[in-house]
Amino acid sequence: MPNVAITGAGSGLGRALALQYAKNNYQVFLLGRTDTKLQMVKSEILKSNGQAEIILCDVSEEASVSIAFQQIGELDVFINNAGIGIFGPLDHYKNDEIETTLATNVKGTIYTVQSALPLIRKSNGRILTIISTAGLRGKVNESIYCASKFAVRGFTESLQKEWEDEPIAITAVYMGGMNTPFWESSTHVDDPTKLKGPEIVAEQIFNEDDGRNEIYVDR
Repeated sequence: MPNVAITGAGSGLGRALALQYAKNNYQVFLLGRTDTKLQMVKSEILKSNGQAEIILCDVSEEASVSIAFQQIGELDVFINNAGIGIFGPLDHYKNDEIETTLATNVKGTIYTVQSALPLIRKSNGRILTIISTAGLRGKVNESIYCASKFAVRGFTESLQKEWEDEPIAITAVYMGGMNTPFWESSTHVDDPTKLKGPEIVAEQIFNEDDGRNEIYVDR
């Protein structure tokens, strides 16, 4: 049975990806900060006769990431999904909001990929970075979020070149907004229920997870 580790697995796309991979006979390592949310996802997987383990992890903290990945013996797929967003005009952003966004989205990506890499090399496995269309073009009232996602795009594309002679792969995943808890503390999207459900996005990602350079759910 192959193994997949997913950050931000307690809700939204992370939860949908966990359920999708579990349904397809992967053992799932659920990484996140909130034990209660992860327990609920684990329970869903176990009820469907899948296999899942919880690993508490704050991706913005290097030590937390290092300890988390030390608990994973073998790994075939790592999905860097954890991310946060702040929205609004540039002059409304507070320094702590900027720091938290960049620490989670950029540093979190770097820390987790660094820690996953030795395991992925052992299995000749795959890494997926969940970037969103905010990494493809600028958007109104999303300057800091887009800056973080452009950084993740550059990071991913650079590693594709760095590892092109190795039997491992890293895939950039671009999707638009989804109807998830991502928008709960934001008024940036008027009606999230009009957006695509994360289950549809997760299914497409799983079906196209074959080591290609990009997966486009939306452009």
